[in-house]
Amino acid sequence: MTKIKLNYDDKLVELGDLYGIFFEDLNHAADGGLYAEMIQNRSFEFNRIDHATYHALYGWEDVNGNDLVEQQLELRVLSDNPLHPRNPHYLKINSLEEITIRNRGYNQGLYLQKGEIYRLSFFAKADFKGQKVSLQFQDAAGKIYNQETVSINNGGWSKYSIEMSMPETVVDGRLAVSFPAITDLAIDMISVFPKATFKNRENGCRKDLAEKLAEMKPKFLRFPGGCLVHDGSLNSEDRDSMYRWKNTIGPVETRPAKRNNWGYNQSLGLGFFEYFQISEDLGAKPIPVLPGGWDPHHKRAVAIDELDPWIQDALDLIEFANGDVSTEWGAVRAEMGHPEPFNLEYLGIGNEEVGQEFFDRYAYFHEAIRKAYPNIKLINSAGPFSEGSEYDRGWKSALEHQSDLVDEHYYATPEWFLAHHHHYDHFDPNGPKVFLGEYAAKDNRWRNALAEASYMIGLERNADKVALACYAPLFANEDYVNWRPNLIWFNQEKVYGSVNYDVQKLFMTQQGTHNIDFDIQDMPESILLEDKDITGDFGLSGDWADIEVDALTFTDNVTGEVTKFDKQTIKDNEQKILGQTKSTHYTINFDFVKTAGLKKKGFKFFFGRTDNQNLYSWSLGGWENQDCLISSIKNGAESVLTQTMWKVETNKHYSCQLEVKENKIITKIDGVEFNHTEELPLIVKAAYVNAVYDQESDNYLLKVVNVKEVPFTFELDNPTSQIKLTQLSASPDTKNTLEESNQVVVKSELIENDMNTFNVDPYSVMFLEIKR
Repeated sequence: MTKIKLNYDDKLVELGDLYGIFFEDLNHAADGGLYAEMIQNRSFEFNRIDHATYHALYGWEDVNGNDLVEQQLELRVLSDNPLHPRNPHYLKINSLEEITIRNRGYNQGLYLQKGEIYRLSFFAKADFKGQKVSLQFQDAAGKIYNQETVSINNGGWSKYSIEMSMPETVVDGRLAVSFPAITDLAIDMISVFPKATFKNRENGCRKDLAEKLAEMKPKFLRFPGGCLVHDGSLNSEDRDSMYRWKNTIGPVETRPAKRNNWGYNQSLGLGFFEYFQISEDLGAKPIPVLPGGWDPHHKRAVAIDELDPWIQDALDLIEFANGDVSTEWGAVRAEMGHPEPFNLEYLGIGNEEVGQEFFDRYAYFHEAIRKAYPNIKLINSAGPFSEGSEYDRGWKSALEHQSDLVDEHYYATPEWFLAHHHHYDHFDPNGPKVFLGEYAAKDNRWRNALAEASYMIGLERNADKVALACYAPLFANEDYVNWRPNLIWFNQEKVYGSVNYDVQKLFMTQQGTHNIDFDIQDMPESILLEDKDITGDFGLSGDWADIEVDALTFTDNVTGEVTKFDKQTIKDNEQKILGQTKSTHYTINFDFVKTAGLKKKGFKFFFGRTDNQNLYSWSLGGWENQDCLISSIKNGAESVLTQTMWKVETNKHYSCQLEVKENKIITKIDGVEFNHTEELPLIVKAAYVNAVYDQESDNYLLKVVNVKEVPFTFELDNPTSQIKLTQLSASPDTKNTLEESNQVVVKSELIENDMNTFNVDPYSVMFLEIKR
């Protein structure tokens, strides 16, 4: 039997701020999500730039539930003499007859709960005195549950606020706004907030969603993105500008609506002040991320000699967060209701950056911030993959400038996470620390959560190299999904944590403060589940470009046999299987030219194919036509093994070579090596183990993850008088849903005798909290 002995007095590296959360407004995580505003398009600012279906009255309907449209005189969206220049549009009503408009909110409607109080507000200006506006809570069918009438007394723009409660609960609520006959007024910023927001903030967060975050007790909150940060124009005044933090502060009616790069509108009601505030409310350290003057998606770059305003934005943000009220930006923070500093410690520049353009600019940010604020920990970027040219470029920059941390991102299969358990074992503990800012095992099933748990054991063991880590993405509204998987799912009524959430919560709430030494005896041997050569079908896969392939040869390097193929063409998303091999060492050569098709596309050469769910792929062009990358696809999920920046030009001839030897892959284009990687063997340990000390509780924690289908039994060699056991277990395909949100079996018991033998169930995570 395996014996585990904890060396209680041998405390090692501190775990610090290891586990936190990352918020990005995708999947309607902010508007229609964490931001508690219930009205969609409250300021009539929706625009086709945000989404092709948007218009100024999007989200609004008539009494019959039909989409609202502008009318020649009675109902118009205007922009002369607006509420604020940054909020230029408003609704003008000129009518001799009564008009009622309704807002359907998000999902199926407003979730209005019995007994709850709601804050309703709007801005209005009347062209003559004595006008009125009636506000009603209805359901989709038009039943009225409560109503109030507001008199419009002032000629200029003024804010009007009331509170209303609900006698019943409805899930398809509507806010109806009625204007009586003979109305001539303008209205804007029509808003409904629950009074009971998280921590009762007026412009605050949806309580049930924020409570899900609070339950995890995160050490930090990274915000606001993500690709949201650097995708957009360079002019902060443009509708589709990059995310610029100064646009997001001040009264909400003065904040400009912006395009969200995920394909919808940002009200910016949840702005940087609110992000700092919720960080404080959660007891999490804020980690804001700012753009570095480079948009890699559209290849837009701020000229080096025009970087000063962007750098000043970063310096001003630090002053906004930490400055005394006597400073310019500290005074702005105080005016917004928070005279105390937010105690900012970390600052990220850039997100998933690719291309030398970013790193040329990062140097200027780094130098200026380090000089003005030497105690701020600066976070550099290492691209969107775990290996390759941009990963190397990011680390080179971090070492050159001595960045405090490097932000790594990767999404991969459970098999990848298991195979790479020792990923950080050989990193330099004296160099910049790793910030694993985005990672996930590609699904919300228990097998994925278990793989993540095993990997987190490795992160903890390497806490001298890995300083911060957070799962991503955080939130998804079930009716507006841009990305899967996600940690927390919700609609307008309910919220639930994925099974991955259950694992993250356990690790976060019982992180500990220090690793401790421990000894393991008689641990069963690890099992090699997969270490096969890369063999099978090979061929071409279209990626919405017209490609001609010629001079294609297959060489079996074991036998020396050479096979030649005829000229091939491929377009759209066609797939052509050209051959099959069982050889353990082969080379494929071909020439190709892109003749037409989408500018940002190329094609893929697949190999090692068993079926369309299990294969390897050499992508030539890839997303945004900037990648030469190698992927491993297992059970339909992709792991990028390595990536190099490269672009396919139309009507240019390329000579390519792919060499596969056992599990190693090398690619060349025009004689230059672009990729050199290998598929690591899938080795599964009998158990993944770590032990920590928690200074606050003065307790010790033994953490054991069992990803196998058989139990793992061990003996605790030095038991104590009291142990609290927590175990999470489920079958591998288990997942939570809105209807069945607690599918993981949680076992919790207090052991107060000399029990020293423990049985970790198959597919489970066990924590022993040990009191000495």
